[in-house]
Amino acid sequence: MFQQVVFAGQANVFIYHRFDDSRYPSTNISSRAFQSHLEILHQQDFTVLTLGQILDKIKHGESLPERCAAITVDDAYRSVLTSGWPLLKSFGFPATLFVSTDTVGGGEHLDWQELKALRNEGVEIGNHTASHAFLLDQQNDENWAGRVLGELGRAQQAFERNLGFRPRLFAYPYGEFSPGLAELVRQAGFDAAFGQQSGVLTPDQDFFRLPRFPMGGVYANPDDFQDKLFMKHLPVKVVSPETTVLEGENPPKLIFSLEEGAFDSGTLRCFVPGQSECRVDMVPGEDRLFEIKASKKLVGRRSKYTLTASDRSGGGWFWFSQLWVMPRR
Repeated sequence: MFQQVVFAGQANVFIYHRFDDSRYPSTNISSRAFQSHLEILHQQDFTVLTLGQILDKIKHGESLPERCAAITVDDAYRSVLTSGWPLLKSFGFPATLFVSTDTVGGGEHLDWQELKALRNEGVEIGNHTASHAFLLDQQNDENWAGRVLGELGRAQQAFERNLGFRPRLFAYPYGEFSPGLAELVRQAGFDAAFGQQSGVLTPDQDFFRLPRFPMGGVYANPDDFQDKLFMKHLPVKVVSPETTVLEGENPPKLIFSLEEGAFDSGTLRCFVPGQSECRVDMVPGEDRLFEIKASKKLVGRRSKYTLTASDRSGGGWFWFSQLWVMPRR
């Protein structure tokens, strides 16, 4: 477990999906494990806010609490009502729930009356599209932008019709985004959008590619949660490529700058799912410009490069994840 050193001016945001549903282990968490997460938040004296509250503070130039966290849940499965929300209420913690409107009332998903009741109890509702589509598929199609905006608009209309409001926050289905998709979400009138790449939210980030730490399966144990609760933001500025979509070279080369900070750049490490540790090299002739490239081809629809560095004082770790997506053409 990492040493517990707090870093002001940030929020550590966590994403959950299913509760007590062992059929889907990678996105599930047991009530017992979830309760342990909430107990840690309480014992460590964290202020738990909704995403909207955090973003409003940033927007108005207010400081975030020294220990600040947010709990988010995607997809609005019924288990959030039967297992997740009762535990959150018992600790007095709010949550943000992202809903895909076509699924409401179907199968294992909450219906509109249940969503209305949760909202009345303080749960913040966000847009997760209408159909939970793979929005990056066929991005080069001339009708792509229209399809995306139609998907977002149809969901907003359903929220207004059934709940009487239009959400201002958006979560990308499957955590997949690109610069082009982020711009469409911005054009659709949202205030911010969240992915599923792990990392820490800070006021200087792009509000349409904000990170969250996934909590499910093997990543849901209490030690992992506490480690990520005390992570700090590694201030990576990506130089190239500009997109998260793999369009050519695989494995991709990531070039980034890294400003001086409280971290020890000599401890900078890169990790790639399913591969050995990835080398981090200085770009020849450049000051504080780095490059990394996985040793093997990335596989699967989504992957990531995760960068970490230790605090100079030995008090914890800094974290950044770069998303890669290989959508259907």
